[in-house]
Amino acid sequence: MGRARTLLVSAAVVLLGRRKRKPPKNADRVVPKLPPNPGAEAVAIGLLFLAALFAVAFVVVYAVDSLPAHTQLLGLTLGLSLLAIAASLIVTAKKLVATEELVEPYTPDEHPGEQELLVQVVEESGDRLTRKRLFKMGLGAAGGTLGLAVLAPALSFGPFFQTKYYRGTPWRRGRRLVDEHFHPVRASDIEENGFYAAFPEGLSLDGREELGAGVVLVRLPIHALRLPPELHGYDAGGIVAYSKICTHAGCAISMYRAPLFQPDEPRPALVCPCHYSTFDPADGGSVTFGPAGRRLPMLPIGVDAKGYLRAKGNFDDEVGPTWWGTRIWKPSP
Repeated sequence: MGRARTLLVSAAVVLLGRRKRKPPKNADRVVPKLPPNPGAEAVAIGLLFLAALFAVAFVVVYAVDSLPAHTQLLGLTLGLSLLAIAASLIVTAKKLVATEELVEPYTPDEHPGEQELLVQVVEESGDRLTRKRLFKMGLGAAGGTLGLAVLAPALSFGPFFQTKYYRGTPWRRGRRLVDEHFHPVRASDIEENGFYAAFPEGLSLDGREELGAGVVLVRLPIHALRLPPELHGYDAGGIVAYSKICTHAGCAISMYRAPLFQPDEPRPALVCPCHYSTFDPADGGSVTFGPAGRRLPMLPIGVDAKGYLRAKGNFDDEVGPTWWGTRIWKPSP
């Protein structure tokens, strides 16, 4: 235990550069003074900056996922960065830090003299480092970029910078619903036990790729609706519209269960084909089965004077898979 603590203190002093304590005058050296080794020092510093370069390359490769052999390049750049850091530390330990073994009985009590001796040993062991500032810069660059490389994949778990893409939707009050062929959708076109997809009018094919663009439409008997109080008025005579994107992993809702023999069969439900998250369209899109932890966002719709379906506003909740931002942001009306 005492030896481990000694090693930790020594490493902290060398790496963090504790303020130098001058040993008492006329004190004898504990570690033999050795001549500087500029060649080994240059190799150690060069390896640290090389590690930083490989760590930056990892971030670049991770961002540009169109590169061939993408996974192999990720492993290669990260592995070479770690290997360069390890090689630099080995060179430092073997060529730049003077070491000696002290055999003495274990003493549980600490004494100020022993602590001063330890500090003196650490300081004298680093005498061979003539470019300490550059060495520290190399350590900082390698450690900082490696930390950045480790954090980069964490951004895949949810947006961090470009969150507007996940918060914004093209739906606004008065915008008409159209089908896959850009034809406006009439309320009379939506039949019970049917499943329909719709988009905001005026969007191009590329615009339909936005997370908040697609909705699914189903018609339910008005007496079967059990919408929560905050969603009252969101339906159009029994027609309900929900986000097409599953709140679990972002897959597209593409299945509708419409039982033929109610009440013996389960209630109508929207089903995600990826992990079978199941949502109740009569109950505001609540989750009835599967891994989804949040109900489907609902789009308020109404019928205009010509019988077409129009949005009465934006979704009531955040569209897309659940991540930290869904607990913070709400769609703008």
